Amino acid sequence: MVWWWWIIPGFVAVIGLAFALSGLGWMFRGRPVKGGRGVLGGALFLGIGAIIGLLGLNVQSYHRLTYERPVATIEISQKGPQLYEAVVVEPPTEQDPEGITRTFEVHGDEWRMEARVLRWKPWANVLGLDSQYRLDRFSGRYTDTQQELNAERSAYDIRPTRQSGIDLWPLAREYSRYAPMVDTLYGSGAYMPMAEGARYEVRITQNGLIARPTNEVAAEASSSGWN
Repeated sequence: MVWWWWIIPGFVAVIGLAFALSGLGWMFRGRPVKGGRGVLGGALFLGIGAIIGLLGLNVQSYHRLTYERPVATIEISQKGPQLYEAVVVEPPTEQDPEGITRTFEVHGDEWRMEARVLRWKPWANVLGLDSQYRLDRFSGRYTDTQQELNAERSAYDIRPTRQSGIDLWPLAREYSRYAPMVDTLYGSGAYMPMAEGARYEVRITQNGLIARPTNEVAAEASSSGWN
């Protein structure tokens, strides 16, 4: 939260309220001109405070609705035709202070990461709730559908073995009809082309998983590797 967007309009509003109350006091004491100036000045300050507050609300809403955080980094090395090694590193947590590193042999042209996502209503995001995720599967995929049907496949279970804190997934699934802040529970996936030396980052947004290249090899593969 950008706290000063709320401190500043609050301070301005207090000044405006003080001016307005002072003006009303002068009016009740038979000084209408001086009192009128105080009321008008107070109204001006209150208006300025309201405008700054609305701007702060817009900034806060944009920040919350576009908030994202890291899920994993992926580094690719090629071992043969349509055969790659993917090193997947998850960020540190309370249970795993050094993060989790896993290595997978992946067949195909692209890697794919999937997760289950608990998405809150936008107003709940603005109030501070972030979409929750649970990693589910890491796999390879072929760009050609016939190969996808007939070639060698690779898929790995990457579901967490330990749960930190309260597991919101079963609670939201069971009581979603009674929880107006829950938008939906769904599966989300992100995939990118594989290439020797490519590095990617997977992040969770308020709407699901996204993937971005983090070096030139990955950027070139993602821009020219898909025909």
